[in-house]
Amino acid sequence: MADAKRRIVFLGPPNSGKGTQAEILAKDLGIPAISTGEMLRVAVAAGSSLGNRVQDVMNRGDLVNDGLMAEVIRDRLSQADAASGFLLDGYPRTTVQAATLDEILGEMRAELDDVVLIDAPEEVLVARALGRGRADDREDVVHERLRIYREKTAPLIEFFEVKGLLRRISGDQPIEEVSRQVKASMGATVG
Repeated sequence: MADAKRRIVFLGPPNSGKGTQAEILAKDLGIPAISTGEMLRVAVAAGSSLGNRVQDVMNRGDLVNDGLMAEVIRDRLSQADAASGFLLDGYPRTTVQAATLDEILGEMRAELDDVVLIDAPEEVLVARALGRGRADDREDVVHERLRIYREKTAPLIEFFEVKGLLRRISGDQPIEEVSRQVKASMGATVG
């Protein structure tokens, strides 16, 4: 199914499986999966100006400031491959960022089609993070990321629920089942 102009946001705590599901769905829909976390990690690894600006923030487990993220997202959504739709993973993370995304989409004369929330119990999220072996996946940093998620990102659930866009999926099940439920929640009959 190539649903033209489909614009989707994936929400969920770190390690809920949203990145994996974003990649699967984006491939099935033929749209780019845009992971802000991955974009920032690549920038840090490359030692770019952006990477240098965010490295300390990421090492603490904090969120990159709204202005910088808006700059990154505006630039990415203006690229040609996003014209036919996109899937955002990792943005917005706050209600301020959600309002900024609405502004960016308004400038593009577009709006979101779906917001998919993938969640899992905290013990599952911590175990997954520690099993990945990334340098920034220390237990204290993982718990800090989850605290920040609950404090800053969780209010987005209500924000998007009120708009009628939110689709809730449990990430504590096999990847294939999560994928099936994500597609079914959007009415997508994809590969």
